[in-house]
Amino acid sequence: MDNSSQDKSDQSEKLADHVDKTSQEVNVVHDAEHNRFTAQVDGKTAVLEYMDVGNTYIFTHTEVPIGLEGQGIGGALAKTGLEYVRDNNLTAAPLCPFVKAYIQRHPEYKELVKMGG
Repeated sequence: MDNSSQDKSDQSEKLADHVDKTSQEVNVVHDAEHNRFTAQVDGKTAVLEYMDVGNTYIFTHTEVPIGLEGQGIGGALAKTGLEYVRDNNLTAAPLCPFVKAYIQRHPEYKELVKMGG
């Protein structure tokens, strides 16, 4: 591996570490009435939307407001949604590319995936 490839790999690992550390500080709320998890940050709302189908949460969309990207908010939403699935003996179907990628980076959640992961 050349130095530039190694540098990019190191940067990705550092970013992933930063995202995971930051996500611990984000307060995520489950808004079951509207089928979503939300986080209020700097007066803006980030969301992870899902469809509740039987015993499966189909994660459909994650949105973090402009200016708040890269701070671990999306990761906090994904983690909270997946932990809810685990704690309630449900399965997850990550149609949302962000949640799918989150699961790939965090293999401890792969056992929850029913399809699409």
